[in-house]
Amino acid sequence: MMVHSTGRKPSSSTDGFFQSIPTVPPAYTFVNDGSANSSSLAASDDIALARILNLYLPRESPVGVSVHNLSRRALDPAILNLATDAEVNQPIIRPLSTFGIQNRVDPLITGEGWRKLTAIAQEEGLVAVAYKKSNEQWNRRVQQFAMNHVWSPSAAMTGCPGSMTDGAAKLLAARLDDVDGDQPGRRAVLQEAYRRLVSDIPCEAWTTGQWMTERTGGSDVRETETLAWRLTAEEISRDAEQGRDVDAHGLQLGPWRIDGFKWFSSATDSDMAMLLAQTEKGLSLFLAPMRRRSGKNSDASELNGIRIQRLKSKLGTKSLPTAELELKGVRGWLVGEEGRGVNAISTVLNITRLYCAGVSAAGWGRGLSICRAYTRVRKTRGALLQDNVQHVRWMADETVNYSAAMHLAFFGVALQGTMEQNWDSMVSSTKAAGLIPQDPVKAATLLRLITPALKATVSVNAVHGLRACMECLGGVGYCENNEDGGILNIAKIFRDTTVNAIWEGTVSVMAEDVIRVLTDKRLQGKKSAGSVLVEWTKDILKGCQSGFAEECVTVEGRLNALLEITQSTNRDELLWRDREILQHIAAIVSSCLVLYDASSDGDERATQIASRWVRSQALAGTKDALKSSWQHESAIDRLIFLGESTSVSRSAKI
Repeated sequence: MMVHSTGRKPSSSTDGFFQSIPTVPPAYTFVNDGSANSSSLAASDDIALARILNLYLPRESPVGVSVHNLSRRALDPAILNLATDAEVNQPIIRPLSTFGIQNRVDPLITGEGWRKLTAIAQEEGLVAVAYKKSNEQWNRRVQQFAMNHVWSPSAAMTGCPGSMTDGAAKLLAARLDDVDGDQPGRRAVLQEAYRRLVSDIPCEAWTTGQWMTERTGGSDVRETETLAWRLTAEEISRDAEQGRDVDAHGLQLGPWRIDGFKWFSSATDSDMAMLLAQTEKGLSLFLAPMRRRSGKNSDASELNGIRIQRLKSKLGTKSLPTAELELKGVRGWLVGEEGRGVNAISTVLNITRLYCAGVSAAGWGRGLSICRAYTRVRKTRGALLQDNVQHVRWMADETVNYSAAMHLAFFGVALQGTMEQNWDSMVSSTKAAGLIPQDPVKAATLLRLITPALKATVSVNAVHGLRACMECLGGVGYCENNEDGGILNIAKIFRDTTVNAIWEGTVSVMAEDVIRVLTDKRLQGKKSAGSVLVEWTKDILKGCQSGFAEECVTVEGRLNALLEITQSTNRDELLWRDREILQHIAAIVSSCLVLYDASSDGDERATQIASRWVRSQALAGTKDALKSSWQHESAIDRLIFLGESTSVSRSAKI
């Protein structure tokens, strides 16, 4: 090779400086040394997750081990290669047979990575764990979402049908004893569907789709054009004669026929779907299997009156088969009361909205983990990025935002678990005993109010956070890095996460929902959602006063601003200001959560995160000026972002 006059050789594709591949550690590490999980807090890369488990779970629970193991499986090269395969080998459809006949048998083809990751999620019990009623001593929902947190960034969006499966299981769990009524055989079908939805045996487990969206509008289902009507006895008999009266698993098909067009339907390869359709009594909810037997005395199956019109071309979630579906002669079962479909499917929506927040936070957490690993090995101008004070300050701020989002998302999850289990058996022995209301009515009201707020804010803030994570890696962050198992592909996580701000309701839809809860007259006879929030906030702040006096004043300022709006404003103005109100609620609740968490053990890092977050949420014109030297604040930056222990004091002055 030629040598330049400077004595240096020119670089080439195989010679010259090469960046070290950052080593991304598992998110959670469980260490059992007899202490109150403090060693697990120190050993874990995602300290926000570790603190949440420490807050909501009893010391003796086995959850830490399951999250520890799954966080390692999520980074196994074999799993990462499956995720890359699902992204590269995207779903396709073959709508016609060789001679142009509609392909009713196998029009949808998904990649090996997608199929295997779906089975692994079932095997790991990512839905099932929430329904194992033998586990009553800890919050099953916290366990479930912690497992999903470490797994979903590697799961190639298989968590999307997983979330809808969970929501459908929750809905059917309350319907298992419904009598057949005028739908003979329905109870047996609902019970078998539930059993399969919560199974952790892949060859038995089902996933489900959720079909609401039509061309008339996304979240506005009032104009649904899909129609359903009862089949006549003659029509049912004719299907039986043709061998088309049972589904692919031999279960009886429902007595309703459904025709219409669903414009945006995810999980098109699922085993069943929950869908909305109009009947004579209004919008109603139906369960329909995806496939039916295709002939008498035959084990062959075909789609149950479903035609996949085309697959959607999307910004992200490319491994997920999302389709436009034409429904013509779909056989299904009415679930719940006819004409009350929106009320029935709200159970599913409440669960999937928690997933929107949880999965968004999970992707954000993986992005920050990559940033930490990158910061420790990347050199610029002869020095590591970890020694660049401006860079570390920026990433510390992002870490504070992430920590607050994690606490907000998991508070909703913990409340959901509280509603499904017994407070005395699984909350009273945890550090969260003063956080989660013991009164189930208060807990349910608080959950109903904050779910739309946390769904909206966490999903949107995660998009901004992941954009910052891409910037942290520079040009590498902008590239679709599918090499090395795709471990550095933040761009993919960013693309996939953007959907959560839209799916299951945009921010505007969530903000309107908050106003709906605040003005719900059915709650006024006991306590309004607003009064429950006020009481809860004041109770939490009372316990944090000794360590966070100034921060508590800041949160009280936000609370007073919220009260001023909601107590003296008519409904029309409330709707005009609904995003502002949503932001107030999210800021108040997340601030209380980080303050409560930091007060639970006085941890130095948690204390600094809580203080910074609350000050960042102060009302305009009330934000504090810097109270200590920049060198002191820089040391706090390193503590927050890199977890490096340092002796800092919140009261240090310039």
